[in-house]
Amino acid sequence: MSVAATIRSARIGLLFGSFNPIHTGHLILAQYMATHTDLSEVWLVVSPQSPYKVNQDLLPEAIRFSLVEAAIAGNNRLRAIDLEFKLPKPNFTITTLDELRRLHPESEFVLLMGGDNLLGLAGWKDTEHIQREFDIYVYPRPGYALPAEKEVNSNVRIVTAPLLDISATFIRQCIEAGKSIRYLVPEAVEQQIVASGYWRK
Repeated sequence: MSVAATIRSARIGLLFGSFNPIHTGHLILAQYMATHTDLSEVWLVVSPQSPYKVNQDLLPEAIRFSLVEAAIAGNNRLRAIDLEFKLPKPNFTITTLDELRRLHPESEFVLLMGGDNLLGLAGWKDTEHIQREFDIYVYPRPGYALPAEKEVNSNVRIVTAPLLDISATFIRQCIEAGKSIRYLVPEAVEQQIVASGYWRK
């Protein structure tokens, strides 16, 4: 197979999130998807503001992106993406998907989402376009039962990735309370959070 053919067959998973902050659960999931499925890489798409979380208190987007970059440094299967910083707000997934396809026509993009998001997919902007044009890999989320393969569209694949009940909300609460976040986030992320005093009261 030629190098060009190899590049054109690349399948890249897209894990969207505010990553406020990125934590071990995100990383385990991304690494699992990149190494236990047919995906060649997983790109972590840092969202400036989700249209479905308009009241969320977020660190500035550049800081959150910096934390993601620190978390995945040295891992050639994971990549941080700041494309949504340059797109119209609020950020809708279909806009980002179409722009990524335009910028990287040699790649095939796969949307990664939790079982909770799958339940709400019908309410997303241009959901029919998303489900028609893109494969979707669904992973388990605490408190949400995954559907059987036969119960979902043919472009939806159920992936039994590790179920990790870690949330950015819990990490922020720990910081505010002066509690340790060691092992909840990568060491490089912890060092940056502590040094800068993010979320500290």
